[in-house]
Amino acid sequence: MKSLSLALLLVLSAAILDAADEKSGKAPVISEIRAVLRAQQEAWNRGDIDSFMNGYARADTTVFVSGDEVMRGWQTVRDRYLKKYSDRAKMVTLTFSDLEIEQLGPDSAVALGRWALKRANDSPHGRFTLILRKTPTAGASFTIIPRRLRRSRDSSKKLQCYKGNQA
Repeated sequence: MKSLSLALLLVLSAAILDAADEKSGKAPVISEIRAVLRAQQEAWNRGDIDSFMNGYARADTTVFVSGDEVMRGWQTVRDRYLKKYSDRAKMVTLTFSDLEIEQLGPDSAVALGRWALKRANDSPHGRFTLILRKTPTAGASFTIIPRRLRRSRDSSKKLQCYKGNQA
């Protein structure tokens, strides 16, 4: 009974937070961020690293942090993924969970979450941080940006993100 009450409380809390986001006008940005993360997760689970990488800015200024390692540049990040996850058995199933998204302005947001891989012999997992902003990037709704957040005055631009401490 206690676990049922806790589950009901969590569902109710999520509904209240979603309603507050919708009322404040943040729902479209938050929905877009969730959609891009879902697209990345689906690409990963198909074994499609190149489509997964559409979530990253194709720029030399892209910064990716994992553990004690800092990588710079879109190609460097892509090469790291291709080397570390060289076959489907190493990738298997990725899930993102516990997403917390806070809109900072009309063109920027910060998101926190968890990532987990489910493989035959292990289940690596961790947390990630995203800094998101609208950009004129074609294709993806947002991509990884440099460490510093840059504001955009063009509301038609798409969101970008910076990821740290990810798989």
